[in-house]
Amino acid sequence: MTQLDKFALSSDLISELLTGMRLRGVQYRRIQTGPSFGLGFNARPGQAYFHFLAVGNAILRTSDGALHELPAGSAVFMPQGGGHQLLSDAEMSFHDIDRFTATPLGDSVSGVDTCPSTHPTPSAVLFYGCMEFDLGGMHGLGKLMPGIMVANTREARYPGLMPILDAMKREICAGRIGFAGVLARLAEVAAAMIVRGWIECGCENASGLVAALRDPRLARAILALHRQPGHGWTVAELAAQSHISRSVFAQRFQATLGVPPLRYATELRMRLAGQWLTQDRLSIETVAQRLGYTSQAAFSRAFKRITGRPPGASRQVFE
Repeated sequence: MTQLDKFALSSDLISELLTGMRLRGVQYRRIQTGPSFGLGFNARPGQAYFHFLAVGNAILRTSDGALHELPAGSAVFMPQGGGHQLLSDAEMSFHDIDRFTATPLGDSVSGVDTCPSTHPTPSAVLFYGCMEFDLGGMHGLGKLMPGIMVANTREARYPGLMPILDAMKREICAGRIGFAGVLARLAEVAAAMIVRGWIECGCENASGLVAALRDPRLARAILALHRQPGHGWTVAELAAQSHISRSVFAQRFQATLGVPPLRYATELRMRLAGQWLTQDRLSIETVAQRLGYTSQAAFSRAFKRITGRPPGASRQVFE
């Protein structure tokens, strides 16, 4: 297999996995501050934070005390939803963001102005979002992602991100009609591009699903699983996709991903099922048919065995 073939295969798999990723804004704030500020953000497990600093400079301090300097134009994605602060300087005290008065600007978007009357021109302007972050078929990558991903738009891993961030800055500063909704959508696109850049550049980790992405033979089988999750795959069929023997494939798959091939296939189906039931609002019967189950009862048993609750309860939790 040529290097071009390997790249094409990897690109196909990355594209397939990214198709299942969902980012949905829960809360957005357009924030402007004076020269001194301290904003606190509580930990939100299961959700993600996004920040874009349009004007001014800031320091981001994570819960472990690490400091990250953010010049104007920086974008930050925090997939684990870890607690942190945005500060004008490292010694600045802070208050929780929800304690500040917020003025509605649009659906799920509000404005926060902490700029004192003695400073009519804000020193910093930023856009913050709290998002539901569902990796879909990429669920296994969630545990490998770093707590904070700072986008340097000059790096090769973020082609195309600069125009998105430039558009965000224009919307933030101009305040045109409907700017709040446009900002929310641009934030979701920017966050997705940051995740894509991290995946394409090797994920900074060579274990689990990441290593499988780098292995052209395993990648063929995983791509087949993601493209046809409802097919009743056997180990022999997956090995044939990888062009290696059944025993070698099963051993390599187990060693790389930590689970047997058919267990991975079942867990993938249930992750997709959860997404289709909760976000896409499909019926249990439709989901069961999509995933190749002969009956709704058989699907429900498999779903409960993997997730610990019946599919109906999963929908109710989301509601």
